[in-house]
Amino acid sequence: MEKNITVILGDGIGPEVTRQSIKVLEAVGHQYGHTFNYTYCLMGADAIDKTGNPLPDETIESCLNSDAVLFGAIGHPKYDNDPTAKVRPEQGLLKLRKSLQLFANIRPITTYPSLQHLSPLKAKQMEGVDFIIFRELTGGIYFGKKELSEDKTRASDDCVYTRPEIERIAHLAFKYAQQRKRKLTLVDKANVLETSRLWRKVVQEIAGQYNDVLVDYMFVDNAAMQIILNPKQFDVILTENMFGDIISDEASVLSGSLGLLPSASIGTGTALFEPIHGSYPQAAGKDIANPLGSILSTAMMLDYLGMPNEAAHVRDGVNWTLQNSFVTKDIDSINFYFTSTIGELIADFVSNKITGEVNKGNIELRKSTII
Repeated sequence: MEKNITVILGDGIGPEVTRQSIKVLEAVGHQYGHTFNYTYCLMGADAIDKTGNPLPDETIESCLNSDAVLFGAIGHPKYDNDPTAKVRPEQGLLKLRKSLQLFANIRPITTYPSLQHLSPLKAKQMEGVDFIIFRELTGGIYFGKKELSEDKTRASDDCVYTRPEIERIAHLAFKYAQQRKRKLTLVDKANVLETSRLWRKVVQEIAGQYNDVLVDYMFVDNAAMQIILNPKQFDVILTENMFGDIISDEASVLSGSLGLLPSASIGTGTALFEPIHGSYPQAAGKDIANPLGSILSTAMMLDYLGMPNEAAHVRDGVNWTLQNSFVTKDIDSINFYFTSTIGELIADFVSNKITGEVNKGNIELRKSTII
């Protein structure tokens, strides 16, 4: 099988973690007889610095003509710390979502027994935690009309949703729920917001088409609390753009590290796959970032491309590294391995070069010296 992939390395640690995904993809291709053709494109602060545009037209064109997009991260302090900046890295990502009509962001929340000690929750609360968040991605307050008064003392951001926008992601979330534990939770603020009342009305109507799925409704403030108090109660969470942005980052701490979590953005055309972490510029170039979020995003991409066995093999490789304590600095600040070393280990696992016990002394270890 031959697939064309647009690769957007992005900013900060984006290039480092994405290169590990490419290593793993190359191992998958060699092991399973696939060919992946890569087109490297610009977006974010890197694109602004080189072209003045956070999303060049060439990037959009490549994405539209690819089978999938593999993306690193965007963001840079010189823009983050300048609220007056007219051109910002995030504008590129928002425009790309609109251009590709990526209306659904899918974020699985998975926990690993070997990392439970890193979670802020007690181990008994972590048992059986496995849910997925469906965040609407192209509507809501992030895309609404924005106004600032001439005297700069009054600002507004419109939050707008239409029935078709809600229907398309709701159907997708219900179909996923049918393949899982058949439970869907709509997270909204219907006691206050008119847009949330529309979400609830539409979901209630659609629920009749999925009688095998149990549906419940939860206000977003309560949902934020319940994710901490009893996360195992959730299966599929469906919510609007801003709420999904916030609660998915909250849920990310359950796994033990933000660097572990993948995501997929899908819609009417080419899908995009990226780790949920930011660009983490403080770690850029140090080979210490966690590449597992990117590698697991690659596994989601393989599923999307119709390669479920290959995706499962990659996930097995990730589990193997965690079980054997081959982890990056965010997980173990004393005995940690390089970003590139983790990528090589998983690529070797996929290539079946790792078949038994591994002599850790033969693997490059970055170890702090305690005096």
